[in-house]
Amino acid sequence: MTRKDYYAVIMAGGGGTRLWPLSRKTKPKQMLRLVDENTLFQTAVRRLKDVFPPERILIVTVAEQKEGLHEQCPELPEENFIVEPMPRGTASVVGLAAVALADRNPNATMAVLTADHVIRNEDKFTKILQASYLVAQDGNLVTLGIYPSHPATGYGYIKQGKRIGSYQGFAAYEAIKFLEKPDEDRAKKFLKDGGYVWNSGMFFWRVDRILEEFRLQMPELANKLSEIASVWGTKERETVLESIWKTIAPETIDYGIMEGAKRVAVIPAEGLGWNDVGSWDALFDVLPSDKDGNIVMGGEHVALDTERSLVYVNREHRLIVTIGVDDLVVVDTDDVLLVCRKDQAQKVRQIVQRLKKNNQDYV
Repeated sequence: MTRKDYYAVIMAGGGGTRLWPLSRKTKPKQMLRLVDENTLFQTAVRRLKDVFPPERILIVTVAEQKEGLHEQCPELPEENFIVEPMPRGTASVVGLAAVALADRNPNATMAVLTADHVIRNEDKFTKILQASYLVAQDGNLVTLGIYPSHPATGYGYIKQGKRIGSYQGFAAYEAIKFLEKPDEDRAKKFLKDGGYVWNSGMFFWRVDRILEEFRLQMPELANKLSEIASVWGTKERETVLESIWKTIAPETIDYGIMEGAKRVAVIPAEGLGWNDVGSWDALFDVLPSDKDGNIVMGGEHVALDTERSLVYVNREHRLIVTIGVDDLVVVDTDDVLLVCRKDQAQKVRQIVQRLKKNNQDYV
């Protein structure tokens, strides 16, 4: 089933810093082949094929990634790549995409999706895309929730309220509250209490509804988006966009819009096989391991008394040897060697921030 007023917007401008040193500014996580022979971005585009034809898939990215992304998915029209001059958070990404879609089709409904997640059950995801369209037609801002399989501390959570209806077999609930990434004790409490789902970062809404929410909750950004909209189809577009964009305060769509919006719905998904592959330790959930729980990606690895460790090598004729270690992450690239405990993998982002602060290369 396809609907001519339904568009996909893939956010593809992130840096994927927690997968450094493999993920870099010019070749971030979504452009890498981490799970199979396709990049995460190619897979993200391909799994939309039953709902969105290429002309109704828009990509929001940054200038240094546009060419590489287009090379990976040349079937997407070049004009469907929307470039934000600099990162300003997901609220501005959504707003810019809404401006572009309102110019094409004022009656459009948009699915805001990710470029770098793993979704194993693609048939179920297709059905969710279709059901979410219907929930959005009722005026709801819709978010996709993931039933938690464990007390994860790396994801935000959504608290569900009362059931508002069933859409093609999927239940939709009021979204009462958006919660930041919890510590382990709080995450365990969420699972024990029930009614909490992980925030997948995927959203669905009519373009007119999300623009209305920008006017109500982020009026300063809404005014700037209106200025951009007024020149969208003219030769002044790039100049005006560049000028205005640098004045926008960074903000997330969750905090800027979703937390304070009226009529927010969540569709909890179970059995989707979802993972945001946000860090090196997350790969243990999506890649097969050997009998000792080790994952080897590229190169050669000789292990002695090594368990539950990940070794990545991006060079041929490179041998990595590990002896007497467990729960370790070893990533060897051309110019950087990363070694860390698996339970410390989330801190890789801090190293990237430090390198940037010190104006060092390698990022």
